[in-house]
Amino acid sequence: MIEAYFPIFVLFIFALITPVVMLLIPKIVAKREPTPIKDAAYECGIPAEGDARERFPIKFYLIAILFLLFDLEAVFLYPWAYIYKKLGLFGLIEMGVFITILLVGYIYVIKKGALKWQ
Repeated sequence: MIEAYFPIFVLFIFALITPVVMLLIPKIVAKREPTPIKDAAYECGIPAEGDARERFPIKFYLIAILFLLFDLEAVFLYPWAYIYKKLGLFGLIEMGVFITILLVGYIYVIKKGALKWQ
């Protein structure tokens, strides 16, 4: 009985050891010479300006959330397209309802001005 669980035990041990080894090897092998330039914050090739705790406009988060929302909803079209012929008319009506709800949400977002970048 215990022989059946041996591969799982080996995998568990391997899963515990791997991250520890991956964290220790750079500490051992790589030389570390901290300099002010290496320790400075770096953002897209532009030197950092101001404090890192600066407040960002909510517009950034709103656009990101809306992008994720509408992008993830588009993912549901792929499985539907794959089994479209099996679903028949019922599948077409269900996807029509889904697209309509998504379109109403998109129109609401546009009417509220959430996508206007000013």
